[in-house]
Amino acid sequence: MRLHRVAPLLLLSTAGCAVSTPQADIMTSGGAEPVRVPAPTPAPAPAPVPAKPAVAAPTPQRMAFTYQGELEQGGWLRGRAPSDVVSATLGDTELSLDEEGYFFAAFDRDEGAAIRLSATRADGQVVAENLAIKPRDWNIERVNVARRAGGASESFMQRRRPELEAIWNARQEETGAEGWRQDFVWPATGRISGRFGSQRIYRGEPGSYHSGLDIAGGAGTTYVAPADGVVVLSEPDFSLEGQLLIIDHGQGLNSAFLHSSELFVREGQKVTQGQPLGRIGSSGRATGPHLHWSLVWRNKRLDPLLFLPSMP
Repeated sequence: MRLHRVAPLLLLSTAGCAVSTPQADIMTSGGAEPVRVPAPTPAPAPAPVPAKPAVAAPTPQRMAFTYQGELEQGGWLRGRAPSDVVSATLGDTELSLDEEGYFFAAFDRDEGAAIRLSATRADGQVVAENLAIKPRDWNIERVNVARRAGGASESFMQRRRPELEAIWNARQEETGAEGWRQDFVWPATGRISGRFGSQRIYRGEPGSYHSGLDIAGGAGTTYVAPADGVVVLSEPDFSLEGQLLIIDHGQGLNSAFLHSSELFVREGQKVTQGQPLGRIGSSGRATGPHLHWSLVWRNKRLDPLLFLPSMP
């Protein structure tokens, strides 16, 4: 009977012992060549199981308006419209909504007791509410004299009409400014020499009301931007306003600064809150040096005091 023996094959080298290859050798007793048996192949590691992607929580739907501000004559509000709104209005005035639904709106000096805030959603649903507007006790002076007869001369109006057109066009510009988002700061400090909304009535006939806030800060005093914006008008010599500056704050809100003695900025220039704009003066039709600051939104005249903290 032929016997078989299985043993490891040891290899020797001149450098010393060498470890056998990772194989087993099978030898026969008859001196046949050893049979090489391959080492077993390790099983492949299991493929990792991909993690399930996280599912974002759905964005809550806004079902109503949210807002804050001064809901009174000459006041304002900043707010956010409901979700999926395609248009919104305050009374008859269309609102501009940013990509997240935020907006600015305001109330005229002579706004009525209530005004409707309304939005139309993409599905046609209308979301609306009536805002109660607080009346103001304006400073009304009644004088027992007749209002001056006649109006401006034709020669004056030839100069005035192009000025009024330039002011109107400047106030219609949409520059994309975002100062409307900010809390306003005082453009100058000093004695308040004229308040917004004050008015004279001549034997029952109303005169024009004061359209801005007068700050007697002293001739040559520098005034600054109350909020970010873009200069849309910079005029050196208008008949009534003198050196006039108008700044767009975005969303239809703009500031006008009258009677300056010097202007530091030019049309098209971006300005930031607190940036110097010019110097207080008495150019145009003014009885003394002061800064007349007016605020307008979509042709509604606003009270600057309602935008400001207490004077520092």
